[in-house]
Amino acid sequence: MLKKRIIPTLLIKGDELVKSTRYKNHSYVGDPINVIKIFNEKQVDEIIILDIEKSISNKDPNYELIQDLASECYMPLTYGGGIKSIEQAEKLFSIGIEKITLNSINYKNLNLMKEITNKFGSQSVIAAVDLNKNIFNKLYLYDWIKKKNIKLSIKEHIQQCIKYGAGELLINFVFNEGTLCGFNKRLVDFIDFEIPIPLIINGGINSKKNISECLNFSKIDAVGIGAYFIYYGPHKAVLISYITDKEE
Repeated sequence: MLKKRIIPTLLIKGDELVKSTRYKNHSYVGDPINVIKIFNEKQVDEIIILDIEKSISNKDPNYELIQDLASECYMPLTYGGGIKSIEQAEKLFSIGIEKITLNSINYKNLNLMKEITNKFGSQSVIAAVDLNKNIFNKLYLYDWIKKKNIKLSIKEHIQQCIKYGAGELLINFVFNEGTLCGFNKRLVDFIDFEIPIPLIINGGINSKKNISECLNFSKIDAVGIGAYFIYYGPHKAVLISYITDKEE
């Protein structure tokens, strides 16, 4: 089992670093290479980078940019976005990516995860799951590309991802993303079944205390953090920081 981790989770669109709120209203927040350099200095545990265009555009990952990011990055780097074949995964690993994350493709072709993990090992793949909630606060699987409910059981989908070889599970809580509203660890109470792989939660983290609460919870192995490490103050000035820079 991996140690408890704090993971900056960054979004790229084209060649730019952006930040969204509830998966909408993407704003430019900087150059991704410069942000990687800042996180190098702050000695972060690892980084997740998600390209929010590639799955929608059905284009290949931007290998040139990814290689530049991987070359600059001193810590383990995970990439997600537009991965549809083992050849793409193989190229990403060859240019320095340590892990890939698969999300929307898992609803269409879980065999891809099995194929990749059989060749590169389960430690190389994170299964990402987007969850949203309805007006009754009931969680459901969310298709971030089509912006709609996926009528599958959350439990069954997660179990299938694990069965097909995922080495870690990343759950993104869409309704919290970018809001800095705080993450309530009770949101993972729906997990009343065994998850034998590390669980990363992402969405809403807003303080050191909130991070500690999550990491002290037995079900959570790592926290993904975006806005809290990107914005500063009530007017959301862009100021890249890390846990050691923040006030309690």
